[in-house]
Amino acid sequence: MDTIVLVTFWFSSIAIFPLWVMMWFFPKHAYTKKIVGDLRFSMLPLAISYAILLAPNILNVLVTLGSKMPTPEIVIDLFSDEQMIILAWLHFLVMDTFAGRYVWLRMVEKDKPIYHSMPVLFLCMMVAPIGLALGVLTTTTNDEYKLD
Repeated sequence: MDTIVLVTFWFSSIAIFPLWVMMWFFPKHAYTKKIVGDLRFSMLPLAISYAILLAPNILNVLVTLGSKMPTPEIVIDLFSDEQMIILAWLHFLVMDTFAGRYVWLRMVEKDKPIYHSMPVLFLCMMVAPIGLALGVLTTTTNDEYKLD
């Protein structure tokens, strides 16, 4: 496996851990708000890492997924390459962290206690679509549904 692939994998996999720890255990701390609350610190390093690995593969991704309707066979073929699998992993990390950050912001805004926010944020990290949906549901008030 190429060095750049390994570096982007390990950098991103390690870089997200402090963000999640801050959101889980110190959701209202000033440092959490300063680091996780700022996209330059929380998302930009992950997005740059993703972009570095995407750059040599972007034409393949765009042509493969943009030239015809993706089928399971096309997706499996696209991700049969190790570099593309790591690229997909980085995509998961970026988007899971982005979803978790969004839920964290909502939890802090709604002043949810840590015993509510931590399990939901854990789900955001492990199974982001479920964690995101649960996070939005637990922070939505009835007033948000009114059309006044």
